[in-house]
Parts: sequence; C-alpha cells; structure tokens
Amino acid sequence: DQALNARPLGRSMLERSLLLGASAVSSAPRNPIDVAASLGRAVPPPATPSIETRASWVVAVATLVILSVSFAAPYVAAVALKPIADELGGARSVPALAGALSYLGAGLGGIGMGWAAERVGVRWTVMFGALMIGVGLWLSTGGEAWHLYVGHGLFIGLLGNAGIFPPLMTYVSHWFDRRRGTALALISSGQYMAGALWPPIFERAVAWVGWRQTMLLFGLFAIGTIVPLAAIFLRRPPAPVAVAAGNAGAAGQASGGLSKGATFALLCVASLLCCVPMAIPMGHLVAFCTDLGMAPARGALMLSVLLGTAFLARQFWGWVADRIGGLRTLLAGSICQAAALTGFLLTQDELGLFAVSTAFGLGFAGLIPAYIVAIREIFPAEEASWRVPTLLFLSLIGMAIGGWGAGVVYDWFGYYAPAFALGVVSNLAHFAIIATLVMVDRRPSPSRAAFAPAH
Repeated sequence: DQALNARPLGRSMLERSLLLGASAVSSAPRNPIDVAASLGRAVPPPATPSIETRASWVVAVATLVILSVSFAAPYVAAVALKPIADELGGARSVPALAGALSYLGAGLGGIGMGWAAERVGVRWTVMFGALMIGVGLWLSTGGEAWHLYVGHGLFIGLLGNAGIFPPLMTYVSHWFDRRRGTALALISSGQYMAGALWPPIFERAVAWVGWRQTMLLFGLFAIGTIVPLAAIFLRRPPAPVAVAAGNAGAAGQASGGLSKGATFALLCVASLLCCVPMAIPMGHLVAFCTDLGMAPARGALMLSVLLGTAFLARQFWGWVADRIGGLRTLLAGSICQAAALTGFLLTQDELGLFAVSTAFGLGFAGLIPAYIVAIREIFPAEEASWRVPTLLFLSLIGMAIGGWGAGVVYDWFGYYAPAFALGVVSNLAHFAIIATLVMVDRRPSPSRAAFAPAH
C-alpha cells in the first residue's frame, strides 16, 4: 500500500517541477537579437565599450585653446603685410613667403615631431614648440628679409607649430572613438578661432606700437599661455578598446579596390590641392580689401568674420563626418569651397565681400578634420602617428604654395583676380580626386554601419 501511495505523490511532484521549470523558461528575458530574428527584424549589434569620458572633452578644450594661440603667430605678418613689405622694398611676396614658410615648416617638422611625441610624450613637444614660437617672433623683428624667413620658417614652423599641431591632432584622436569627427572638428578650429580673435587685435597693436613690438609681445603671451596648459592637461591617452570580432574588419580597410598605399597617396595629393585655394583669402584678404579702397580695419574685420564663421561651421562639419564618413564630407566641403572662392572673382564691393567671406568660411571649414577622420576609418589606429603628420605636411605645403603663390601672382599682374582663378582650378582638381575615392569606396558610412543587421 505504501508503495502504491508513493507513486502518485512522486509523479505529482515531478509534474509540478516540470511545470515550474517551463514557466521560468517562458518568463526569462530573451536575447534581443534572438527575439528580433524570430520576428524577422534587424537590430543593431551590441554596443561596444567606449574610451570617451569627461576627461576626453577637457583635453579637447585645452587643445583648442593651445591651437588658438599657436596658430595666431603667423597672422601678425598677414595683418601687417603692407607695412612689412614697404619697409623691405615693396614686394608683397616677401612677408607672404614668410607666412608660407611657417606652414611649410610646420608640415615638414610635424613628421619628426609626431615620432618624438610617441616616445617622449606630446606634453614635451608642445611646450618646446611654444618656446620656439617665441624665439621665432623675436627673430622676425630683425629688419631684414632673412630674419622673417628664418624666424617664421625654422622657429615658428619647423620647431614651433610642428611640435604642436600635428602631434595634437593624433593625440586627441586617441581620446575618442564614437565622436571623433566632432572632437577633431573642435580642436582643428583653433586655427579659425585664432583668425577670428587675433587679427583685429593685431591691427590695433600694429597701428599703436608697430609690427615689431606686436610680434615681441605676442611671443611672450604665447609662451606664458601654452606652456602651463600643456603641463597641466596633456597626459597619456586611454588604451584603445578591443574591437569585437564582428567589427574587426570595419577599420583598416582600403578604399574599394585601391591598395592602402594608393589610397593614402591620393588623399595626400588631395590635401595639398584643397589647401592651395584655402590659403589665398586667409593670407591676402586684408591686403585685397585695402587695394579696393577699404580701411585696413575693415579687411581685418572681414578676415575675422571669415574665420569666425569657419569656427562655427567646423562643428557642423564634424557632426556630418560622424554620420556620413570622412570621404563624403570631403566631397561636400570641396564643392562648397569652390563655389565660395568663385565669389571673390565676381564681387568687389564691401557688403558683397563680407557675404563671400562668410560663405567661404562655411565651405572650407570641414576639410582638414575630415581628412583625419578618413585616415582613422581607412587605416589601422597604430599607423595614425605617421600617416596623420604626413598628410598634414602635404596640406601645409598647399597652404604655403597658396599664400606665397598669391603674393607672386599679385607682384606679376598687379591685382589678385588671377590668383583666385588659379585657386579655383586647384579646387576642381581636388574635387576630381575625392570624387574618385568616393566612387570606388565600398565601405558603409558610419550611419549605415551602425544599423547594419547582425549576422
């Protein structure tokens, strides 16, 4: 009897356990990807960890301030181009060449400084660069053309901004992975922030104390500002987050069927071609306005409007690059820059030039950070320390050619229209190269990649 009575009790307990287990399984949360698969829907892949923190943005803002000071050094010669030229014989190509050499030196020295920053730390290259900018501005006041050339080319460029700009662009890119385009747009706006803030100040200072005293005073200010900021804020970036296996192929892919070498070479040539027209208004707008009968203060204000607009627009272009990718942002920026540059050939009245300057600032602002975004998208992260400075070297050569070449063309023809026309031609060549890279590119844009179905 006991055996007979135990069987139903055991069966009842077993059945109860099975029912409870089935209920627990049915009520347990299911994997979102499995749920989506059962419903026939595509969902984004699981979010990967990010290296971005509040400290990332503190570093970015400190970098912006540093670059807004360091990039102001060549603007003294740009604002005082006519007085300097008058003292040195009247040829505008002399102070224009000094500014061009500062860009050329920054690009050439940036390759070596990028290597040095990887080994001794970006803090030390930035502090060294600040000291060299001060020395370069002091030497440039010597009164001879060679003082300007050596002061700007060797000290402000090769040893100064070379230790600041290219290393900082690479450095800040290591602090960001999700909003890298926005961050790079912010810090590279330092050049435009410098152009918006400093030309009116330099114009007043040159009128009051002369261009030599202006250079000396600003050199002391640059050292006193950059060195403490670098010592306090520039520390080692975080280690990169490991890429998930499913996303491992997203980075380091060459564009379409082109090899990595061919893709990088085309990007470097394109960066040179886009910076030739970019440099013409930035280096000659004040002189161009005075040739048309405007006061130097109006020309300096116009340059500030151009670069202030570029500062604001660059934040928009960074947002665009985060969504459509670096190459497509370059294509859009090339179209806008060419259209705006053409405007300098079509108008010569003050109101029209203010409008064209604003449009030019809106157009070219996104180009340089888009190159850095494209490099980080196409090539492995460990190659950024030499690819970024190399590309920036070519872009700064373009700035040098544009700034100095416009002065040579002016000295030859006596007016600026041929220089602007040559700038448009260079811009169209840039558009052709970037359009080719976009057409052969088979990688999805960041926005499409983020919502691609999981496999």
